[in-house]
Amino acid sequence: MAVVSLDDIKKARKKLKDVALKTKLDHSRTFSKMSGNQIYLKLENLQRTGSFKIRGAYNKISNLTEAEKKNGVVAASAGNHAQGVALAASKMGIKSTIVMPIGAPIAKINATQGYGADVILSGESYDEAHAEEERFAKETGATIIPAFNDPDVIAGQGTIGLEILEEVPDIDVVITPIGGGGLLSGVAVALKESNPDIEVIGVESANAACMAESMKQGCLAHLNGVDTIADGIAVKTPGDLTYKIISEYVDHVVTVEEEEIAHAILLLMERAKLIVEGAGATTLAAVLNNKINIQGKKVAIVLSGGNIDLDMVATIIERGLIKAGRKITFETYLSDKPGSLRDLLSTITETKANVVSINHDRLAPDTPLKSAKVQLTLETKNEEHIQKIQQVLKENNYQIKNLH
Repeated sequence: MAVVSLDDIKKARKKLKDVALKTKLDHSRTFSKMSGNQIYLKLENLQRTGSFKIRGAYNKISNLTEAEKKNGVVAASAGNHAQGVALAASKMGIKSTIVMPIGAPIAKINATQGYGADVILSGESYDEAHAEEERFAKETGATIIPAFNDPDVIAGQGTIGLEILEEVPDIDVVITPIGGGGLLSGVAVALKESNPDIEVIGVESANAACMAESMKQGCLAHLNGVDTIADGIAVKTPGDLTYKIISEYVDHVVTVEEEEIAHAILLLMERAKLIVEGAGATTLAAVLNNKINIQGKKVAIVLSGGNIDLDMVATIIERGLIKAGRKITFETYLSDKPGSLRDLLSTITETKANVVSINHDRLAPDTPLKSAKVQLTLETKNEEHIQKIQQVLKENNYQIKNLH
């Protein structure tokens, strides 16, 4: 008997009718042109709680007995499942406790508490938080709501697949992120049981590739550590149920690098005006970096969540501008006399660069006497513009050192 059936997913869809949003499947001209495919973005980053997790959490909790509901629920999560469980439990008047890794983004912690849950911070990863979840459940009698390795959770996540088919019945390829595998499992069953010809692909961070490693070894694999900006999929060991489903239904599992994920986040902000977290951006990263051999296909990529820490957004934007040649920071030494700084700025003005910040320091220990160290950050057009600025400064006898 199948772990999860298409009928289970259809039943979950009915339960979620007035709870989870039917998120838009948005055709992207920009990413279609960039990839040579027809790209559709499944906007689960605009879902309630900011991710797809409300689907599986609500379906699971709605199927609990009255006795189980009375004792409350507990879940371990890096953040998105936490919010899904917290909201689902609150809607049913059930007490919820969430165990989150110590390094979970502050935005996700605050949001989880805002949905009515008690939060316990424990461990450095999801797996360590999971151990505390089990201890808490044993002590209090609360029911564990698994993040991914559960038939009801998998069925809830699978409703995304049904929605994709409703909007684009002739979809060729569907791509989802993989953490523990609940999302990919549910979507794969919904799609393959409806149309076996649809290609289903999962994407992991190369720094947290537990499912890819499991598929390679032919059995559940455990990673010693994970370190990725895609915190929503930072899982050391996939579920045995999800591994079984993925092994049967999924065509390919691929991985993407951290810089590729960061660039996809930046592109989604700049070109699609969408805020997407690292886990959700892995799917676009895989397509744009040719990790999947597809061309001329109708492709749905699931942007699984949008709960990204604002400090991370700021870092990604800054790094992206530098890599694109749109910002540069350098230092040089000037003679410590009136007019030296004015002359430097006048030279920079000729290059049509915009000064973002400037620091003039004559007291730094490494600064020669009668000199001043000047550090400038400039807003530039591209790499060619930066090279022109460097050439002009050199022609005017400025010795510069690029900092980034």
